[in-house]
Amino acid sequence: MTAPPDISTADLQAALSAATGGGTRLEIDPETVEQDLARLVLGLMEFLRQLMELQAIRRMEGGMLTAEQEEKLGLTLMRSEAAIEDVASKFGLSPEDLSIDLGPLGRTI
Repeated sequence: MTAPPDISTADLQAALSAATGGGTRLEIDPETVEQDLARLVLGLMEFLRQLMELQAIRRMEGGMLTAEQEEKLGLTLMRSEAAIEDVASKFGLSPEDLSIDLGPLGRTI
């Protein structure tokens, strides 16, 4: 997957640094390890879903998709968002709990 054109390599490197300890650190408590790991994995899944959604919008605006492809893509994105929220709720997590701080790029949610 390539980066969207409006995000530079330096921005991505800064975001990676922030995500791996340059800012907020990942803390996993032995008492809540399942919930902490669920937060991390689901946060990454939500981040990737958002990237796919942005790419889908660019493709739709660029006229690269048929009406059928747009419908299928929209349905897939809606169902994936619902599935992530459903699994998150099973771990007692809200959508805000899945937010990832990407440093200069902002938060994912």
